[in-house]
Amino acid sequence: MTPDEVRTLYTYNSWANGRVLHACAPLSAEQFAQNIISSFPSVRDTLAHIMLAEWLWLERWQGRSPGFPSEQFADLASLRARWQKIDSDLNAYVRKLSAADLDRVVEYKNTKGNAFSNPMWQMLQHVVNHGTYHRGQITTMLRQLGATPMTTDLIAFYREQAGAAHN
Repeated sequence: MTPDEVRTLYTYNSWANGRVLHACAPLSAEQFAQNIISSFPSVRDTLAHIMLAEWLWLERWQGRSPGFPSEQFADLASLRARWQKIDSDLNAYVRKLSAADLDRVVEYKNTKGNAFSNPMWQMLQHVVNHGTYHRGQITTMLRQLGATPMTTDLIAFYREQAGAAHN
């Protein structure tokens, strides 16, 4: 991976997260927190997991190994506000990465205290892939709630970017 490819992936990640948040906006407060059988109990909790995992990995890349935060979000607005800061910090970090940074091995502890080390490029890919996995779950949850999801496919992002470049 090159630094430019990583930046493109993180631009995609922000785009996809924004589309999911937009698709969740019409949900009532009850629907947002409604218990649905999935990896996490609700749309709210799944969104919070994606967001807080992004924060957690950013912390690890900066030499810290915190536990998984247990922040609660009453509504989409509070979650979106927190996510904007995390997204901004994450993209600022990614914009500064060099080719040498991508090969750097980062040592960290997971939330259970187990030690791991991985090259930065692997962790960067993991974070985007992790978000893709859970955004797919949210798509299913939205359909179960009678809401309309938005596509977050990578190819849709590339097509949109190509269209914007031609306008």
